Amino acid sequence: MENKLAVQLLSSIAQEARLDIFRLLVQAGSEGLAAGAIGETLKIPLSTLSFHLKGLSVAGLINARQVSRFIYYSANYEAMNGLLVYLTENCCAGQQACCPDLSCNATDNEIKSCKEIKS
Repeated sequence: MENKLAVQLLSSIAQEARLDIFRLLVQAGSEGLAAGAIGETLKIPLSTLSFHLKGLSVAGLINARQVSRFIYYSANYEAMNGLLVYLTENCCAGQQACCPDLSCNATDNEIKSCKEIKS
């Protein structure tokens, strides 16, 4: 990943509502959520929500798909994981004890090492 792309991804979530939206979609899984459900859950008016969803979509952190008359949004896990790998590249001078193992699948809100998840 290039610095320019990393800055674009980070700047797209450098706002409280956008970060909340992105985190909610990460938690929702690959099926994602309808725009109305996102707005209801986070108490964001639909006009404001569409502005934020567009910003996250343009940055490439979320995907949109239309089902009937509803638009469902989901996190782009590949972009998210790519950013995390880029940010932790060469972490701690190669000492794995202080850096998370991003190749494993943490199931809660924190990124944990595989050892912590398995125990």
